[in-house]
Amino acid sequence: MAGQLGFPFARPPIGRASRTAGRGAAGLVPRVSPAAVRVPDPRQIEVPVAFPAGSPQIFVHEGARQALERRLQQASPCPVVLAVTDNRRQMISCSKRDGVVRARLHHMFLDAPPMVQEALAAYLVHQDRTASQLVGQYIHDSGHRIRAYRPIATKLRTKGARHDLLGLFRRVNDAYFGGTVDALITWGRKSPRRVSGARRTIKLGSYSATERLIRIHPALDRAWVPGYFVSYVIYHEMLHHVIPASQSVPRVLHPPVFQARERGFRDFDRAMAWEREHVARLLQG
Repeated sequence: MAGQLGFPFARPPIGRASRTAGRGAAGLVPRVSPAAVRVPDPRQIEVPVAFPAGSPQIFVHEGARQALERRLQQASPCPVVLAVTDNRRQMISCSKRDGVVRARLHHMFLDAPPMVQEALAAYLVHQDRTASQLVGQYIHDSGHRIRAYRPIATKLRTKGARHDLLGLFRRVNDAYFGGTVDALITWGRKSPRRVSGARRTIKLGSYSATERLIRIHPALDRAWVPGYFVSYVIYHEMLHHVIPASQSVPRVLHPPVFQARERGFRDFDRAMAWEREHVARLLQG
């Protein structure tokens, strides 16, 4: 083994959301591994929770860590010591010192499929190129498990005049994602009043991967906009949080798997019909 080995994560560009069709939400992968618990974001909880300064961002199930350590040990001629991280850029790092292999792996690998864990061991021990490609693809597909790396500059605003975004977010999260989506949500900024007629386009929702933040257009905070439609827009942006864009050229924000899962929203057809009927009014808002 080389003296040191690293596997950085090349994060894809920020996901910018427009809205297209699709159906089915089964099988979505939670952002945090089942064996790791992330400290909750204080902006998304109603009760103050105090953690000591310098405390870890995640708490790892020791049995899961030991199981992965044993799998690596089986592939290595040297003792292996495994540390689990919540890093934002370096998903894998490994060094050999005093005859001991010291690996630092992102928590996404704790519940990786056996094939991925075997490839991980082959990459760490033998620098196997084929294994590296498989591991790299797994990192890309699990990018939604990596915590935000750009702080949010503006204050989050979830309570609107008509709709409570945080309440809708939590209901959608529980119903379709098992409560595993830990992105943030806020109403977007109000656009300056137009003086030359209605706008031609409107982005009702957007998702920033670097902030892990969903923004909803304030034009939806109206009494005549039904809650199920706002919930649909939130659901769409949550899908951007868990389903990466395709790596084809040109890049596809809504690959077939996205479209298939989007139609799994219970009120999908009703939301599409409502939007077609009211799009002109939305453009004036």
